[in-house]
Amino acid sequence: MTKADLIDEVSRLAELTRKDSEVIVETIFESVVRSLRAGDKIEIRGFGSFRTRQRKSRVGRNPKTGDRVDVPAKKIPFFKPSKELKDMVNSSVEQHPRVQAAPEGTPEPQG
Repeated sequence: MTKADLIDEVSRLAELTRKDSEVIVETIFESVVRSLRAGDKIEIRGFGSFRTRQRKSRVGRNPKTGDRVDVPAKKIPFFKPSKELKDMVNSSVEQHPRVQAAPEGTPEPQG
């Protein structure tokens, strides 16, 4: 699912205009990014939590030349799914009626 697909889904389910749905989706994403930049943790009950993890600096290699490259320390975003989300993903739709199955003929996500 792409961001455009998510906007369309919000628009359809909430019966909002596409523009209003786009504002909602963008606002949520911007809020998550702003909180992570500030070092805050975001918890969404029943879904999961977002936080940052600190990576140490290290020496890497350029794959083309094999030269040593200094990789600086950095923060990376990390998502931890809730038990409820894990259970919903691994169970049938009948057990969780809020989660709808993909329409017939919809390709499986790659990755």
